Amino acid sequence: MKHRIGKTGLIALALFFVTGASSASATTSESAAKSAASSAAATGSKSGTSKSAVKLLDINSATKAELKTLPGIDEVRADKIIAGRPYGSKAFLVTRNIIPAGVYEQIKNQIIAKQK
Repeated sequence: MKHRIGKTGLIALALFFVTGASSASATTSESAAKSAASSAAATGSKSGTSKSAVKLLDINSATKAELKTLPGIDEVRADKIIAGRPYGSKAFLVTRNIIPAGVYEQIKNQIIAKQK
């Protein structure tokens, strides 16, 4: 009987540590994300990109001028984005060969593809 209680106790202890570790990593991830967002907002105000850090640009409704404010998006790419609308996902910019993957990596945290 002692042996069964010992195994059960070990299993319970292992589960406690696993759930505690995942909870701790989630808390750490949340605090890291908040810290990154606040530092991005602070550095964005210096470089003039605080608007993109606070508000995501909708690729399904943004004007050509708004799209051109994104890094790596020139007049030609802005025209291609507008011509390819609507997008079900922002990742379609790469899968439809609208923009290169490198440019997408630069702007993916600044854009969104809202659905109507």
